[in-house]
Amino acid sequence: MIAGHTRNTRAMAASPRCGAGTREGHACRAPAMRGRLRCRMHGGAPGSGAPRANRNAQKHGAFTREQIAERRAIRELLDEAGKLLTETAKFR
Repeated sequence: MIAGHTRNTRAMAASPRCGAGTREGHACRAPAMRGRLRCRMHGGAPGSGAPRANRNAQKHGAFTREQIAERRAIRELLDEAGKLLTETAKFR
């Protein structure tokens, strides 16, 4: 037997675990960062994540309120036109 002290790992074993899932579909077994739900590798570290008001996300504007409303209006017009065409085709 090796002389010395035994390691007390109870606090580590009792600490909350990261809530992220791995690529294999298992739960991450790393401890969560203090005050966070994720470990340092899954976004719990300070400074991790996208910056506030991320300018890189504003690329094309396809999902602005105006564009969504315009697509919705076009879809309604096309639905009405399709109904009108099916009604006129019945009378032929």
